[in-house]
Amino acid sequence: MSDVDLLVSDAERDEAAERLRQAGGEGRLTPEELEQRLGRAFGARTRGELDALVADLPAPPRRQRAPRSRRPELTVFASTSLLLIAIWALSGMGYFWPAWPILGWGFFVLMPGKAFGHCSHRRHGHRQRAV
Repeated sequence: MSDVDLLVSDAERDEAAERLRQAGGEGRLTPEELEQRLGRAFGARTRGELDALVADLPAPPRRQRAPRSRRPELTVFASTSLLLIAIWALSGMGYFWPAWPILGWGFFVLMPGKAFGHCSHRRHGHRQRAV
């Protein structure tokens, strides 16, 4: 059995319909042609039927992933700080003790490495020459 004979899901029909609507909005399809193709898309049973409806349309743009944080430790620091503040709030909100771990940890997380004498070339795999 080839891919064109596989049965399609509602999600696949909706995806094809969205491509058709996009093409209609761009002026690639006339309103009548869009209506006709949408009707056929929602009635399609196989992948081959859906593929035929969008074969003459340009491929949809690829979705780009959201960029990852360059400093994932900031996420851990922020979520842990919020957790400490929540514990403080639930325990009666007396003396603000979360300030000490937040400040202590935050000093090392938020300060750039150069402030502590770390050389940036060490992170990139370069070695210092012995003098």
